[in-house]
Amino acid sequence: MAKIVSILLLALLVISMLANTVMAANGKHHHHAKYGPGSLKPSQCLPQCTRRCSKTQYHKPCMFFCQKCCNKCLCVPPGTYGNKAVCPCYNNWKTKEGGPKCP
Repeated sequence: MAKIVSILLLALLVISMLANTVMAANGKHHHHAKYGPGSLKPSQCLPQCTRRCSKTQYHKPCMFFCQKCCNKCLCVPPGTYGNKAVCPCYNNWKTKEGGPKCP
């Protein structure tokens, strides 16, 4: 009887560990899919750019260029500033002068 109980406890432990591993893997994938290249549809650009440009004093130009970049890259980095490495297309698109095109 003790043998059966110990086998059941061990099986439950293994199942629990597998479930945690799967949940952790899904959590990492979800975060990447939310912000990575091609993670948006064109219809999602306006709300994402509104979020991205919410704290700048240059709201109009920020929105213009953010939407232009989002429509090309289908990606807007998280936060209101920085984090551009999450979206390489957004990060690497430059002006003629070599400055960043996307806010």
